[in-house]
Amino acid sequence: MKYMMLGTYRAHPLTRLTLLCTLVFLSGLWLTNGLLYFRHMDLRPQSVVTYYRGSEAEFAMPRTYGSMLELTHMHLASMALVLLLLTHLSIFLPWSMRRRIVLVLVTFASALLGEAASWLVRFVHPAFAWLKVAAFLSLETSLAILIVALAWQLGPRTDRDATAANGGR
Repeated sequence: MKYMMLGTYRAHPLTRLTLLCTLVFLSGLWLTNGLLYFRHMDLRPQSVVTYYRGSEAEFAMPRTYGSMLELTHMHLASMALVLLLLTHLSIFLPWSMRRRIVLVLVTFASALLGEAASWLVRFVHPAFAWLKVAAFLSLETSLAILIVALAWQLGPRTDRDATAANGGR
């Protein structure tokens, strides 16, 4: 924690290496998240409705309660851990507190709304497809911002960083 707060992790090559490798994996998660979404749907709400509620015209079966429950179970656990890691690291970004709070809240809210929207489209009303699309776009955007900002933080030290690491001296 002290490494992150003071920025001294930049002087510790192993810490920087592990953070960079983690960001590489999380970039892959970001990419595959988008690819998986677009494998079944696009940004049109009707495609979301077709995926979750099925379509007689396309001979597509609706998603079953059991398959959605299994997927949601895995998503809730994995997204909680991924978002905990990314948003925890964002605490140490040199941004205003308000910007960091908004980023954390938007990231968690879009992930949760994306999961909820799937259920709402399937079992409540097709109009919730707009929520699914908006939550997907919001989550992908916030994850990209987090990954890029954290990667930027791993860049070369500046004089300001060195001053902060020495307690302002």
